Amino acid sequence: MARPAGMIGPPLVASPPNATDDPRYTAAEFPPNKLLYLVQLADARGIDSRPWFAGLALNRAQIADPALRVSYRQAASFVRRALQALDVPDAGLRIGREGTIGGFGLLGLAMMTSRTLGDAMFAGIAHHKICGCLLDVGVEPISEREVALVAWPRFGDTELMPFFCEELFASCLMIARELVGPELRPLRVEFAYPQPAYAAEYATLFACAVRFGATRNRLILDTQWLARPLPGYNPLTAKQALALCAQQRTPDGGEPHQEIVAAVERLLRSQLSQQPRLNDVARTLNLSERSLRRKLAESGRIFREIHDRVRAERALQLLQAGTLSVAQVGNEVGFNDPREFRRAFKRWTGMPPQDARRATA
Repeated sequence: MARPAGMIGPPLVASPPNATDDPRYTAAEFPPNKLLYLVQLADARGIDSRPWFAGLALNRAQIADPALRVSYRQAASFVRRALQALDVPDAGLRIGREGTIGGFGLLGLAMMTSRTLGDAMFAGIAHHKICGCLLDVGVEPISEREVALVAWPRFGDTELMPFFCEELFASCLMIARELVGPELRPLRVEFAYPQPAYAAEYATLFACAVRFGATRNRLILDTQWLARPLPGYNPLTAKQALALCAQQRTPDGGEPHQEIVAAVERLLRSQLSQQPRLNDVARTLNLSERSLRRKLAESGRIFREIHDRVRAERALQLLQAGTLSVAQVGNEVGFNDPREFRRAFKRWTGMPPQDARRATA
């Protein structure tokens, strides 16, 4: 798929013939915002959401954790189940209408303290993944007076495109109005899917011309809005917030892990003091030990290496906090013998735990 002329944003790439062969499909890089909103909608309607988690190595408590990251596969599977069970055709619009700048966390702060609405818009596009957006997005200059926010599905997943587009465009509009005032109206909105039965709700929300069956999904603004100054402009805060956004691709700021690796890390972090073994983790994930080994190997990882890294990270955190003795830190990460912990910590980090604590101090 070629990039339209003038497009600003991620490159448009052809969807892989089989998404499951693409490592990005199972890379855990999205916060579970959409999942949490759907669960809350289910709660409000008295619907049991527990079956939606089956086979995803996730549970209800975990999706409220801001440090959690899920893969596209996990999120898309969950959303499909949720939409089928909820039977709420306009779920995307309902969720999007509740969008606020505060709900965007650090990205919301970066946008709110941007110089202009255009700067805020570009910040949101650059870091859209950390808000749980499951579409790819970009900006397309159309003319001197028109500019468009463009969205397209990942992995050719057009089935979920209406829900994702409704939620994205509605929340973007609500946040833009929060930044510059309720008088902001798009020039028009275009959607690359057929007109739904509740199309009148689109017209009410967007307060502009709405077109369905278009070639692309676009929310089109008058370019004059991009120069509108924001009252909360603070260059230092904006710079700091954007730097933190850049680190939030995963909780540790690095590249996204495959979902199986992320699931193992999550379980290990919650059970370190119980000295979890491979078969314990496999059983919790409803996998055989052999299957878990194979899945980790396919991701280029082994269980011991993941376990050691998680233990080393936690031990360093506890040593830096300075409230526990070295022996107590060792116990917290699964060592009953302080000498074994000291040897292991030196193997992991190249220094004894006492030296790590002194270096931190």
